[in-house]
Parts: sequence; C-alpha cells; structure tokens
Amino acid sequence: MFGSDFMTIVDEDGQEYELEVLTSTEVDGCTYLAVIPAGCEENEIPEISILKSEEDENGEPLLCAIEDEQELQRVYDIIMDELYPEEEE
Repeated sequence: MFGSDFMTIVDEDGQEYELEVLTSTEVDGCTYLAVIPAGCEENEIPEISILKSEEDENGEPLLCAIEDEQELQRVYDIIMDELYPEEEE
C-alpha cells in the first residue's frame, strides 16, 4: 500500500542479501514470502524466490528454502494467482 518492503537476510556463511518482499501468504498454517533481489534494474526480469518462515529452536523466525517440490509448486501457484490475478471477462 505504501511501497515495497525490504529485508536483509544473512546466510550460513555470513553473506548478507537485501531482498524486496513482493507478497506474503499463509498456507496450511505456514507463512511463505515471495522475494526478489533488491535493486533490480527496470528492464531486468528478477528471479522470484519463495521462502518459508519457520522458528528455530529458540523461537526466533528463520527463513528457509522449500525442499519439497510439491509444496513449492503448490505455494508458487497460490502466490502467482495473488500477484497476477486473471482478469474476469
């Protein structure tokens, strides 16, 4: 509503990445984020990544890649429908 949301994540090697959050959605009680690298050029087509929000052993939020291909495809389809709804005729 007021512009893009940005976040910085750090991988296991200490490398920082700034991401733009396109949308978040909840599926079966789990939260998923669709993100792209921040600062993409206007004419560049960014790769959309979908991350799953989980909690670590201390209850802290942790973003993870989705390992299960069926889960990934299901969530991808839901997110794409939210981002690019078909126009009704």
